[in-house]
Amino acid sequence: MAENGEEKLLAVARHIAKTLGRNDNMADDILQIFSNFDGRFSREKLASDDEDRPRSCAALELTLKSLDRQISQYVAADHPIWSDSADSSAFLDSIDELIATIRDWTPLAVDKSVGVCLARAEDLMQQAMFRLEDEFRSLVERGGESLELSRAYRGESNGNLSFDSGDDEEEEEMIGNGEDHQIPTAQPIGDYDIVIDALPSGTINDLHEIAKRMVTAGFGKECAHVYSSCRREFLEESLSRLGLQKLSIEEVQKTPWQDLEDEIERWIKSANVALRILFPSERRLCDRVFYGLSSAADLSFMEVCRGSTIQILNFADAVAIGSRSPERLFKILDVFESLRDLMPEFESVFSDHYCLFLRNEAMTIWKRLGEAIRGIFMELENLISRDPAKTPVPGGGLHPITRYVMNYLRAACRSRQTLEQVFEDSTAVSRQPKVDDRASSSMSVQMAWIMELLESNLEAKSKIYRDSALCYVFMMNNSRYIVQKVKDSELGSLLGDDWIRKHTAKVRQYHVNYQRSSWNKVLGVLKLESGSLAPNVAVKSMKEKLKLFNIYFDEICKTQSNWVVFDDQLRDELRIALAKNLLPAYQNFIGRFHNVPEIGRHDKYIKYANEDIEAKINDLFRGSRGSAGAGRK
Repeated sequence: MAENGEEKLLAVARHIAKTLGRNDNMADDILQIFSNFDGRFSREKLASDDEDRPRSCAALELTLKSLDRQISQYVAADHPIWSDSADSSAFLDSIDELIATIRDWTPLAVDKSVGVCLARAEDLMQQAMFRLEDEFRSLVERGGESLELSRAYRGESNGNLSFDSGDDEEEEEMIGNGEDHQIPTAQPIGDYDIVIDALPSGTINDLHEIAKRMVTAGFGKECAHVYSSCRREFLEESLSRLGLQKLSIEEVQKTPWQDLEDEIERWIKSANVALRILFPSERRLCDRVFYGLSSAADLSFMEVCRGSTIQILNFADAVAIGSRSPERLFKILDVFESLRDLMPEFESVFSDHYCLFLRNEAMTIWKRLGEAIRGIFMELENLISRDPAKTPVPGGGLHPITRYVMNYLRAACRSRQTLEQVFEDSTAVSRQPKVDDRASSSMSVQMAWIMELLESNLEAKSKIYRDSALCYVFMMNNSRYIVQKVKDSELGSLLGDDWIRKHTAKVRQYHVNYQRSSWNKVLGVLKLESGSLAPNVAVKSMKEKLKLFNIYFDEICKTQSNWVVFDDQLRDELRIALAKNLLPAYQNFIGRFHNVPEIGRHDKYIKYANEDIEAKINDLFRGSRGSAGAGRK
């Protein structure tokens, strides 16, 4: 009851002051008289909150004058405020009081005099914030200079990691000051298990205290900008030390490929260190500096990492939109795989809405790299299709395009898992053939299509040989090479056993066709007519046949000794098959020839003994010096 009576008494006093006072100053004077007359009418009680009545701003004036004196001395100080803990604490306390004053009086700003006072308070707040910005920047810069980039701590066997300044007492003191001052330590960074000591723990705590005031005062963006401008330099310097150059997309595309290969190696290392170590460390540092201020933390982190991330992504993008030359495949695969493996890091590190555009850009460029890889295979197809059939390979040996394509595909299939992923994303496979009758992966279809193009190209090239037998030797050589390369690599499992059997059968058919086109006329000469002939006719016929055999055999051996069969096993198979067909027929013919008495001494007609025939056959397919030196790798 006593409290209610006092409230009524104070309300009456306020009413009298409002009724008698012609203006705010007179009402304030009346309230001051009441305060001097009776202690119950203290100035503070008479001026307490009452949303329904105008309030005097005298108390606000007094408070602002006091705060102006306190804050101005720090704002004008020519030495770092945070060099003395007493000064920094007093400065922050003054700012806290100013923030509270503005917050408490803002609802009464409809009163003109209060509005004027609040405008002065806002000016004072801005001055204080400018000084806080300077102190914040100075702390970040000094803290960064005190630690080296290479100073990182690996976790113990359990993999637990945290930021560590090396000052355990300082860390414990900071965390032990109460829940408002507790800032979480860093968590482990993926497989790399490294966290960089970017700033000392004491500095982080000071920055956190400043950030709280700036955000509360409405200067969160300014605080984030100051923080990010300092930390951004740290990241850029880190990437520079890793060897990553600042190259525009145009500069990357103008770089000679040999030099660009080296740049790609440096990019892979830098991108992994950035996404797995540097960016997570910056994320955790932001979370500590802006603990409890998630929006400011997210904004700061985005501004810190944006430039370096765009630098990394622009390089990958330049590689993706560059030349589709087939020799670039393997390095582009390296870039594709690196970016693919880093996508979880992009998702986890850049998880907030400020960084959404960085995640989206990384995904877009990764897909663009996949398009580049598919484009390279299309260019390989064009290269095969356009390769001209002008100059025949000496001796019907391996064509350079056969070696190139098969070794290229074998090397590409070492990245089979990646290529299957790339081709599964492609929908433009309807024009390509099916592999066997089984369900095929997109990569299997792609490989089969390239094989079909290569085979068609080789068939066109074989037609430039005037000798049909040499045409078959050429196809036999190249087809055998293709089959062996398929069987000895991942291509075999991609194309399947049916494909291998089908093309092995083709090699055998080329072998048969070669023998027919080249040796049938020789074997035909050795055939003897059935039935009885007049002795003189039989003698003349056998002499003519033996003469023709010697001519044909000499011509073939002379010509085909310069032909090439690179595969040792195939060469032996050809020689054995020839000997198996030719020697029995020749022996039979010579035996009949010896049995004709009318011929008399006939040794002068027999040019070759069986051993000579066999020796001549074994001398076939050795190739000329130039063609033999081409190799069969």
